[in-house]
Amino acid sequence: MSVMIEQALFLLLLILAITFFTKNVKKVIRNIKLGQPEDRSDNPVLRWKTMLKVAFGQTKMIARPIPALLHFFVYAGFIIINIEVLEIIIDGIFGTHRIFASPLGSFYTFLIASFEWLAVSVIIACTLFLVRRNILKIRRFFGVEMTPWPRSDANYILYFEIILMSAFLLMNASDYKLHPLITDDHLSSSTFPISSLLTDILPSNTDMLHSSERLFWWLHIIGIFVFLNYLPYSKHFHILMAFPNTYYSKLSPSAELNNMAVVTNEVKAMIDPSFQPVELTNPGTFGAKDVNELSWKSLMDAYTCTECGRCTSECPANITGKLLSPRKIVMDTRDRLTEVGDNIDKHGKDYSDGKSLLDDYISREELWACTTCQACIKACPVNIDPLAIIMDLRRYIVMEESKAPSSINNMLSNIENNAAPWKYSASDRFNWGQNINT
Repeated sequence: MSVMIEQALFLLLLILAITFFTKNVKKVIRNIKLGQPEDRSDNPVLRWKTMLKVAFGQTKMIARPIPALLHFFVYAGFIIINIEVLEIIIDGIFGTHRIFASPLGSFYTFLIASFEWLAVSVIIACTLFLVRRNILKIRRFFGVEMTPWPRSDANYILYFEIILMSAFLLMNASDYKLHPLITDDHLSSSTFPISSLLTDILPSNTDMLHSSERLFWWLHIIGIFVFLNYLPYSKHFHILMAFPNTYYSKLSPSAELNNMAVVTNEVKAMIDPSFQPVELTNPGTFGAKDVNELSWKSLMDAYTCTECGRCTSECPANITGKLLSPRKIVMDTRDRLTEVGDNIDKHGKDYSDGKSLLDDYISREELWACTTCQACIKACPVNIDPLAIIMDLRRYIVMEESKAPSSINNMLSNIENNAAPWKYSASDRFNWGQNINT
C-alpha cells in the first residue's frame, strides 16, 4: 500500500470515527437534558477540587486496595499512552514515522520505554480482572441486574485493552527488529525493554517485517477508533463521564432533600396568610414517575455508572436479602433513558410508549426497602447518588398517588396530628426520659 493511499484511508477512518463518536455524544447530552433543571454551578473552586480528587486522583477507589491498584495501572495506561496515540494520528495524517522521535531525542526513548512497561501492566491488570470476574466470580459482579450483556460488556472491554496493548508491543517489536535491516543503526533495547524480547516470534525477512509493523500499527489505531465508538454503548463510558459527574457532585449533605418550590409556596401560605407565593411557570409534578421528571444530574449519574457493584455490596437492605440494589436503580434509569431517547429518534419528542421508570423498570418494593443510610453514595467511586432517584420516585408515590405503604401513612398521620412519628400526644413525647438521671 503506497504512503498516499495509507494517508487517505487513515484520514477517512479518522473522520468517520470522530463523526460517529460526536453523534453518539450529542445524543447522550440530549438525553441528559431531558431531565429537570437543577443548579449545580455554585462554588466552582470546590467543584474542581472534588473532580481532581475523586475522578483524576481516584481517592475513593482505595477503599478496596487490590482492585484500586489494578485499576490504577489500567487508568494510567489509558491516560499516558494517549501521547503515543497522538503520535500515531500525526503519522497517519502526514505519512511520517515516529514524528516525535527527532524533536524529543532522549526523552522520546524514556517515553517509549515507559509506555511499554505501562502496556505490560495494563495486560496483567486486565488479565487479573478477567480472572476475578470469570474464575473467582467475585459476588458483587453478579446480581439480578447483571444480565448476560453487562457481564459480557465488562469482558469485551478487557479483551479490547489486552489486544490494543499487545498490538502496540508487537508494532514496536517489528520496528526494533526491522530498523537495523534497513539502516546502519541499531536501536537500544533500553528504548524497547519489553518489545525487544518479542522479536523471536516475528519473521526475519525485511518485507515481511515491514508488513508486520504496518499490520500491528493499523490494528492498534483501528482498535482505538472502534474502542472510542464503543464507549457510549458501554459502562466504560465512565472513562469520560466521571470527570463532569464528579464536578457536578452534590456539595451539600448527600441525603439533604431539595425543597420543592410548589410545596414551599403552600406551606408558607398556611403559616403566613400575607405571604405572596412565588410565580411558577412550570410547577410540574411532585416527584418523578419517569426519567424526564428526574433531575438532569440523576440522568448524568445513570450514564456514569461503572456497574462495579460497590454500592450494592455496601447496601444493608441488599445484604439482608431485600430486593433493593442501588446499582440496579441506576442501571434501570440508564436503560429507560436510552429507550426514551431511541423513541424520540424514531417517533419524535412527543411520542409516549405508555411505559415509565416506576413500575416498568423499578418496583415499589425496591424503593421502600431503602433505609436512606447513604452507604451507596459513600461507596461509589464516581459520586453517583442512587438515593436521589429513589427519593424522587418515592415522592411521586406519596404526593401524587397517595399510595405509600400503611406504615408510612401511619407515620405521616402521627406527625400531622402529634408532631411526632409515634402515636401519642405531643405533650408526652419526652416521657421516655423522665427517669433518666441528669
